[in-house]
Amino acid sequence: MSAVAKVTRRLRWPHYLIIAAGLLVLLSLVRVIDGANDVTSSGTTSAALRLAVPIFLAGLGGLWAERSGIINIGLEGMMILGTWTGAWAGYQWGPWIGVLAGIIGGALGGLLHAIATVSFGVDHIVSGVAINILGLGLTQFLAGLLFNTGEAKALGGGPRQSPPIESISTVSLPVLSGGEIFGWKSPDLLGSLEKHHWFFVSDVAGILRGLTHGLSLLTVVALLLVPATYYILWKTPFGLRVRSVGEDPYAAESLGVSVYRMKYVAVTISGALAGLGGAFLVTVAAPLYQAGQTGGRGFIGLAAMIFGNWRPGGLAAGSLLFGYTDAMNVRGGGEAVHALLLFLTILLAGVVVWQLRRGTKLRPLVTTDLDRRAVRNAFVGAALSAVAAVGLFVWFLMSDTVPGELVSFTPHLTTLLVLALASQRLRMPAANGMVYRRGEAR
Repeated sequence: MSAVAKVTRRLRWPHYLIIAAGLLVLLSLVRVIDGANDVTSSGTTSAALRLAVPIFLAGLGGLWAERSGIINIGLEGMMILGTWTGAWAGYQWGPWIGVLAGIIGGALGGLLHAIATVSFGVDHIVSGVAINILGLGLTQFLAGLLFNTGEAKALGGGPRQSPPIESISTVSLPVLSGGEIFGWKSPDLLGSLEKHHWFFVSDVAGILRGLTHGLSLLTVVALLLVPATYYILWKTPFGLRVRSVGEDPYAAESLGVSVYRMKYVAVTISGALAGLGGAFLVTVAAPLYQAGQTGGRGFIGLAAMIFGNWRPGGLAAGSLLFGYTDAMNVRGGGEAVHALLLFLTILLAGVVVWQLRRGTKLRPLVTTDLDRRAVRNAFVGAALSAVAAVGLFVWFLMSDTVPGELVSFTPHLTTLLVLALASQRLRMPAANGMVYRRGEAR
C-alpha cells in the first residue's frame, strides 16, 4: 500500500456536516467583519436556490447518462428543447402541463442521443454537439413559426419569445417563514431573527428562511430528486444494472443484463431531467420562453456533476455553489463579493496548513515514485495557496468593493477553480465514452 492510501481517509456524512457548520461560522465571521449582510441573507439564499435548480437538473441528467457509460454534452440542447416545449404547452394549458411537455421535449433529445451513440456508435462528443446545434436551431425556427403568429402573437409572443406563462405556486413554511395555515397568516420567526444581524444565529435564520420562504413547488420536486436518484441508482437492482453497464458493459452482458436497453433508458431519463431543467426556467425562473434562456447552464451542470464525482449529493453541493456565485451577480453584490475575498483568504490559509501537514505525514512513508510525487504536490500546493491567500488579502485591504465586471465573471471563475481543485479526487465510470457492441468483448 502506498503512503497516499495510508493517510487518506474517506469522508462520511458526519464529516460533511462538520465542514458545512465550519464554513457557515466562517461566513458569519466574514459578514460581521465586512458588514456585508447579503452574504447570508434570505434573499441571496433564495436566489441561489432558484439559480441552482436548473443547473442541478442538467447535472443530474448528465449523471444518469454517464453512469450508464454515455457521455452527454448535449444537455444544453436538451434543456433548450425543454424551455421551448414547456413554454409552448404552458401558455396554452397551464404551467404543470408545460412542465410535462418540457420533460417530453428533453426526453426526445435524450432518445436521439441514445439512437446515435448506442445503436449507431457515433462518437459521444460529436452526437452531443450536434444535439446542441439542433436544439438551438429547431427552437428558433419553431418560435418564429408558432409564437409570432395568430393568438400567440396577440398575447405577447414573438420570433424570440413566447407569450407569458402562469407561474407555478409557491409555499412558505408556517410559523418559521410566514406561511399560511387555513387562511391564517403565521408569524415570520426566521425573518425576525435575520433582521437583528446577530453573529451566526441571524446567518442560520437567513439561510433557513431563504430555503423555506416563497419556495416553488417545482423546486420541492427537484430537491426530492436527490434522495430519489441516490436510492434508485445505488439501492435497487435496476440502478445496479445501469451502473454496471457504465463500469464494464461486457461483464454486465455476460450476466444477462440488456446493455442496450439500460443505456437507452438511462440516456432518455437524462434528457428528461435536462428538459425538466428547461421547463423550470420558463415556469419558475421567468414566466416565458426567450431565445438564449439557458445561458450555458447545461455545461455548468456538467461541471457540477464532475465536481460531485458523479454522485447526486456532491452534484447538489456543486450546483448550490454555482447558484450562490450567480446570485451575487444577479443581486449586484459587489460588496458581498468583496467580503468573499476575506472568506477565500481564510480558506486558502487553511488549505496551506492542511497541505503542509499532509506533506509532513507522507514524507516518512515514501516508498514509491507515486509517494514522492504526492509529497512534492502537497508542498507545491501549499506554496501556491499561500501566494493566492496573500494576494487576495492585499486586494481585500486595498479596496471597498469588487468591480461589477468581475462580479459577472464570478460564476465562470468558480467553475474553473472548482474543476481544477476537484480533479485530483475524481473517478468517472470506467466505461464512460466507450462504444459498445454486443458480443465483442475485449
